[in-house]
Amino acid sequence: MDTLEEMIRKSNYIVFFGGAGVSTESGIPDFRGAKGLYQNGEFPAEIMLSHTFYEEHPEEFQEFYLKHLVYPKAEPNLAHQALAHLEKIGKLKAVVTQNIDGLHQKAGSKNVLELHGSIHRNTCQSCGRKYSLEDILEKHRDFKCSCGGRIKPDVVLYEEPLDNDVFEAAIQAISHCDMFIIGGTSLAVYPAASLVHYFKGKHLVLINQTETPYDHLADLVIHASIADVLSKWVEK
Repeated sequence: MDTLEEMIRKSNYIVFFGGAGVSTESGIPDFRGAKGLYQNGEFPAEIMLSHTFYEEHPEEFQEFYLKHLVYPKAEPNLAHQALAHLEKIGKLKAVVTQNIDGLHQKAGSKNVLELHGSIHRNTCQSCGRKYSLEDILEKHRDFKCSCGGRIKPDVVLYEEPLDNDVFEAAIQAISHCDMFIIGGTSLAVYPAASLVHYFKGKHLVLINQTETPYDHLADLVIHASIADVLSKWVEK
């Protein structure tokens, strides 16, 4: 922890890249943990959350999506709060996230690059009308637009490409930072996991409960809760 504190103190352009482990302490289960989404269900989550399943089984997809991916009562935890504070004091320049829950923004982070989209944005596939998460939960749980078209959550499903503009922005941020903190992710999902290769700065830090394929590249590895590790930087 002393080493991490010293690295942050000496760095002026930090980028954070996080995954599901950042939100687990907000009550949102991860994907690959012992109690994760991939351990439950009649069909594998990769199937249920694929573009093909979305197209061929819309009602089953909607039920699975609302049950397993939408947590409207979730609140930011210490990790989200710490990152927002590091941005506020000018240390952190960007948050790159695989999460779709919007908790970084709710905690106060401004520059958030959502690689996999967000549950808070929804678009009619016919007329292009935009819907908030509140709209979906209160009036359009059947994902039917007022025009009769189908509303799709703006989240990246399996078999779908990442938003190229968001991915390029993440590459730019990471390639310019002097400290890259990766936390709460197993670095097993591509192409997101490949972002580590764009870092050319001084300090690479990996914070995760378990080992990742990239631990050997890091200057500092901490196997612990990301919220516990970053709690020191929560605004007092």
